[in-house]
Amino acid sequence: MLEQLKEQIQQIPAMPGVYLLKDKNGRVIYVGKANSLRHRLRSYLTDNGAISPRLRSLQTRLSDIDYVVTDTEVEALILECNLIKEYRPRFNVNLKDDKDYPYLILTPELYPRMELLRLSQRSGRRGRYHPFPGKEEKRFGPFTDVRAVRETMLFIGASFPLRRCRQLLDGTTAPHRPCLNYQMNRCLAPCRGQDDVSPEVYNRIVRQVILFLQGRYGELEDKLKIQMDQAAQDSRFEEAAVLRDRLHSLQRVAGQQQKMTLNEEDAERDILALGRHENRAAVHLFKIRGGKLLNQEHFSLSGAEEVEDEEVIASFIKSYYNQAESLPPQILASNQPSDSELLKAWLKVKAGRRVELRIPRRGPLKKLVELARRNCCLRLEEDKKQESRNIEQPLEELGRLIGIKAPPEKIEGFDISHLRGGEPVGAMVVFRSGKPYKEGYRRFNVRTAEPGDDYGALHEVLKRRAGQESWPEPDFILIDGGRGQLSAAREALSGTNLEKVPLAALAKDPDRLMLEHTALPVRMAANNPLLQLLQRIRDEVHRFAISGHRSKRRRRGIRSGLEEIAGVGPSRRSALLNYFGSKDQVQKASLDQLAEVPGISRALAEKIHQSLHFDNNEK
Repeated sequence: MLEQLKEQIQQIPAMPGVYLLKDKNGRVIYVGKANSLRHRLRSYLTDNGAISPRLRSLQTRLSDIDYVVTDTEVEALILECNLIKEYRPRFNVNLKDDKDYPYLILTPELYPRMELLRLSQRSGRRGRYHPFPGKEEKRFGPFTDVRAVRETMLFIGASFPLRRCRQLLDGTTAPHRPCLNYQMNRCLAPCRGQDDVSPEVYNRIVRQVILFLQGRYGELEDKLKIQMDQAAQDSRFEEAAVLRDRLHSLQRVAGQQQKMTLNEEDAERDILALGRHENRAAVHLFKIRGGKLLNQEHFSLSGAEEVEDEEVIASFIKSYYNQAESLPPQILASNQPSDSELLKAWLKVKAGRRVELRIPRRGPLKKLVELARRNCCLRLEEDKKQESRNIEQPLEELGRLIGIKAPPEKIEGFDISHLRGGEPVGAMVVFRSGKPYKEGYRRFNVRTAEPGDDYGALHEVLKRRAGQESWPEPDFILIDGGRGQLSAAREALSGTNLEKVPLAALAKDPDRLMLEHTALPVRMAANNPLLQLLQRIRDEVHRFAISGHRSKRRRRGIRSGLEEIAGVGPSRRSALLNYFGSKDQVQKASLDQLAEVPGISRALAEKIHQSLHFDNNEK
């Protein structure tokens, strides 16, 4: 495969662009950019025995290369950021769970409203408003502390009278009267129509909210004072009182923030510090606006274990600021990012102005960076301890429940999946120290149980599992099901080497744990760490069983279609599936592609092609 890829690389131009490395299933496993695509891609196919384990692992999975040529390296960087965001390749450094970070969104409507939204929810929420021409969505974030974001929303709701309803407003008067928020002076009630609330008046409030969320408190205070004085001069005393209260609330919030610089009252900068603890990596962000700490965020990273600090900090800058609504004039980093000059050019394109990217070496700015790094490392240590507690405590509780002296270190989970009794598949997953151990996962094709007999299928699977004496014995076995499945499991293990292994079953709706030595089920609160651990095991074995069942049905479907073709026996069926990888790919293959499969002649390829396309037309 490497030799084929080397030949492919010779045909790739030595120009700027983005490359996508793919595995045998066509999944993108790495996205990168280069000033010379050919030169950079050659480095991935080196035969040097001193390459890193990460690169060696990537080489073993590499099966295909795709690329996109760009005019400049800055364009390549922009495209790389977007492709990483789309594919989230496993070998790139990524923000962990970045699609579930919360954002504050100002909707692009005639009368915008604010939503707390995670990017994974965008498709479901998009239909709840009609974009208005000339309006653009404003996005603030990402944030890592959803509780702090909700508190911010409460303050905005109490201080700035934005509407909260989701009704579609086009400037006409709504058929119903305004809601209670209007009576409480917490909404301008644009539902009364643009004759009472013009978009210009409403957008004045929207601009104030934007200034607040951007941390530009000084500018917002000045605007509020001007509006308050003007309202008082025009004898609009109620409006002036509302503006006065809003100004006081803003001053209280600004006064609670920690001053981060002594001599720079107008400083606006982001401080990024990379921290590591054991096999974990994260970046801590101090967001400073007006010389004060607006907020701080902690971003855990995935795929950074074997990556140099320079590449990690560069990857974070690309991931974070590619999604940010606005960029500060200055970014301070704890490490010199790779391709720093290129990053500066990209940041300038993003911001529409120069963005300074610095690594302070001394003085108060260096101390600020070190403070952020210290906070990052402390947070990583705290998260590690909390994760240990979240695993150790439920395992200790489980050990007490099932009557063993030590917490169970190795847990096996079992489930059966079928479709109306057909194609039954048994699945086993393994958890070690509360975490999935995927090397131990196994599937079993059910052979002897009657169709639809879940108890019989479970009995067969567990009997076969017990017969694998070379496999390490579990400390505990969890069955997906109720009392009947638990009894079938115990009967299957009686007289085997697993006879003394404790058993339990987790039933659904509501979730309850069935134990052998108690007649009544054990019910636990939804937030109980032990119940959550058992649910993870049950859900994982259920997922693994279903995926195995679906795979079996797909293979059976293509094989049944091929078995009817004269001259296509078991070896040629296997050759076709191995060559194309799936049923759909065999059916989509052209005549020439079928003829390329080892053992398939041109005449047989024509017969296969005609038969499969005839079957598709019939379906």
